[in-house]
Amino acid sequence: MKLLSIFRKSQSQVRPVGPHMTWATSGVGRSISRTGLFLKKQIWIWPVIAVVLLSVIGLFVRWEIESTMRASLRSQLETTLGLEAEMLRTWFHVQKSNAESLANDLDNRQTFYQLQEAATAANPSADESLQIKLEKALGPALTAHEYDGYVVVDKKKRILASDRRELIGQQEIPEFDSFLSSALEGTTCLSPPFGSTVAMKDDSGRARTGVPTMFVAAPIRDESFQVVGALALRIRSEMEFSRIVGLGRYGESGETYAFDRDARMVSSSRFDHEMILLGLLPDQEASRSILQLLIRDPGGDMTKGHRATVRRHELPLTHMASEAIAGRSGVDVDGYRDYRGVPVVGAWTWLPDADIGVATEIDYAEAFRPLTILRRTFWGLYALLAVAALAIFVFTVMVARLRHEAQKAAIEAQQIGQYKLERKLGAGGMGVVYKGYHAMLRRPTAIKMLDIDKVTEASMERFEREVQVTSQLNHPNTVAIYDYGRTPEGVFYYAMEYLDGIDLQSLVERYGPQPVPRVIHILQQICGSLYEAHSMGLVHRDIKPANIMLARRGGEPDVVKVLDFGLVKAQDDAQQAGLTQQNSLTGTPLYMSPEAIQMPNSVDPRSDLYAVGAVGYFLLTGQPVFGAESVIDLCQMHVASVPTPPSERTQTPIPAELEAALLACLEKSRAKRPQTARELSVRIMRCAEAAAWNVDEADAWWSRHERGQSQPGSPPPNGNYVQTIDSR
Repeated sequence: MKLLSIFRKSQSQVRPVGPHMTWATSGVGRSISRTGLFLKKQIWIWPVIAVVLLSVIGLFVRWEIESTMRASLRSQLETTLGLEAEMLRTWFHVQKSNAESLANDLDNRQTFYQLQEAATAANPSADESLQIKLEKALGPALTAHEYDGYVVVDKKKRILASDRRELIGQQEIPEFDSFLSSALEGTTCLSPPFGSTVAMKDDSGRARTGVPTMFVAAPIRDESFQVVGALALRIRSEMEFSRIVGLGRYGESGETYAFDRDARMVSSSRFDHEMILLGLLPDQEASRSILQLLIRDPGGDMTKGHRATVRRHELPLTHMASEAIAGRSGVDVDGYRDYRGVPVVGAWTWLPDADIGVATEIDYAEAFRPLTILRRTFWGLYALLAVAALAIFVFTVMVARLRHEAQKAAIEAQQIGQYKLERKLGAGGMGVVYKGYHAMLRRPTAIKMLDIDKVTEASMERFEREVQVTSQLNHPNTVAIYDYGRTPEGVFYYAMEYLDGIDLQSLVERYGPQPVPRVIHILQQICGSLYEAHSMGLVHRDIKPANIMLARRGGEPDVVKVLDFGLVKAQDDAQQAGLTQQNSLTGTPLYMSPEAIQMPNSVDPRSDLYAVGAVGYFLLTGQPVFGAESVIDLCQMHVASVPTPPSERTQTPIPAELEAALLACLEKSRAKRPQTARELSVRIMRCAEAAAWNVDEADAWWSRHERGQSQPGSPPPNGNYVQTIDSR
C-alpha cells in the first residue's frame, strides 16, 4: 500500500489546451499576456531588460565602430607606410644617381687609373698629389649633396683614396664588405646604417668611432666598360635618412622607424628619453636608439613594470620584425607587442634597395581610444542601470516582506476579510484551510487561502479559476462556494461550506470496504454532481476517493460532496484552457483513464466515469483497481491490463448488475463505457440492493462513528480539505 499513499495527493498539474484553440491564441497570445502581467508587477526587471537591450545595442554599435575604425586604421597605416617607403625609394634613387654620376665622370676615372698605377709603382709623392686632385674634383659634389666623405677602392677592395687618410691602404674592412662587393660586381647600392670605423664627429661635436653612417657605392669602369674599382660616398644616416624616416610620425605614440636584418634600429626614435627611463638605452648624454635598440619582444609591457628574465639579444623578435625580415609585408590592426612590450598596431615592409625594413606603429590604446571611451560610457550606463535594478529590487523585496508580514499578521489575528478564523483544518502544497465563520451570519465556513510563502502568478490564477468554476455548479452533491476575495494585505481566499464528515479514502482506510447498498448510494450522488458539471462542458479530471466527502448535511446522513475542481477542464472555454500545459498529465494515476495517460488533451466526461468506476471498485474491495511498484507500470496497466472483477477480490457478494456497471466504466475504449453520468446512475440504481441503504441505516452508522471522529488523536473531520489543498 506504499504506492497507494503516494497517490493520495493529486499532482500539481495544469490542464491541457482545449482542442479547438489555435497555436497562436493558446501559445503566443497567452505568453504575451502573462509576460505583460509579470512586467507590471516585477518593476525591477525593467532596468535588467534595459541592460540586456543596451548590451545588444552596445555590442552591435561597438562592432560597427570597431570595424569602421579598423578599416580606417588599416588604411592610415598603409598610407603612412607607403608614403615613407616611396620617399625612401626616391632618396635611394637620388643617392645612386649621384654616386654613378661621380663614378662615371671622365676626369675622376682618369685620376682613379693614375691612383692604381701609383699604388702599383709604390710612388707616395705621386699618390699624394693624386689624392689632392681627386678630393678637389669630388669636393663640390660632396658639399652640394651633403656627403660626409668618400672612399675609392680597386678590385681587391684595397682603399686607394679617402678623405680619411688613415683608411688609405687598408683592405677587406668587414663593415665595407657588403656594399663594396655589390659595387665591384657592377651594381650600384646603398648600405644599411652602421657604426663608423674611424673617428667622426657626432651631433654633439665630439669625435668618436661608432657614429651612425651609411654608404652609397657605384662601380668604376674602364674604357672597355669593365669594373676596375668602386666609389663609395659616406652619408650621415642620423641626418637625412633618419629625417625622412621620422616624417611618418603621428599622434602621441605613433612613429616610423627602420631596422636591419639583425633587428637593430637604424633610424632615430622620437622616444629616446623614454627608452633611457625603461632601461633600453644606456643612461648617457649622447645615448640614441639608432644602432643601439634591438627590436625584440620583452614578453610584457615594460611601461607597466614588466622586465624580461633573459638578455635582450636572447628575446624573440617582435611579430612585425620577424615578418618583415622574412620578406613579408603586412598590416596588423589586431595588436601585437612592440620592442617595449606595449600593445601596438602597425604596418611594415622590407626595402631590398638598402636591405632594411621600415615599420610604422601606434599604441593600441591610442589607436582605439574612441572605442575605449565608448566602452567606458556603456559600462557606466550598465553600472547605473544595475544600481537602479538593485535599488528597485531591494525596494520590491522590502515591500514584499512588509506585505508578507502584514499577511501573517492578518492570519495571526484570526481575521480574513469578514471571516473570523477558529482553527486550522489542514495544509497542502500551495494552500491552507481554516475553519471559521462569517462575522455577521455566524455560519460555519471552511476558508481556503493560498499559502503566503508559496504564492505565484500561476497559483493565483488556478486558485481564482477553481472558485469561478466551482461557483457555477449548483448540484447539492457539489461543494458550495460562498465567497471569494482578497484582503488588503493581499491574502487570496475563498469561503465554502464547512463539512463535518470524512473523505472516502479515509472512510475505507478506517472502516474497510463498504456495504454494497451504501456504495450504490454514494456512487449515485457522485453521478449527480458530475452530470451537472458535464452538462456545462466541464470535466473534473481528478475524481478519486480523497476528493469526495461524506457528511451529514441538513439533517440528512451520507450526503456526498464532490470537491477539488482545480484541475477541471472547460471543454469549450478557451480562456480557462490556457491555464494548463498542453498534453500534460493531470490527475491521480490510481484513478486515471487510459486516454488521460496517453492523450491528456483528449479527455471528456467518459474519462471521469472511468474514475468513478475505479472509486466504486475501491469502496467495494478496499483496494485500487491496479497495484504496481512504479508509476510507469501502473499507467501501463490502466492502458493495457484487464481489471480483475471486484467480486474476485472480496468476500462480500457483489451484485452482477453493479459489477457489470463498474467494469463497463473501466473499459479501455470510451465507446464501451456509459456515455453519461446519468446513464451510469440509472444502471447502478437498477440493482436490487439500491434501496437497502436508507436513512435509518445511515443515521445508525453516523451515530456509531460520529463520536469517535471528534476524539483526541483521531483524524479531524473534513480531512478532505487537506487532500484537496495538495492538488494545488
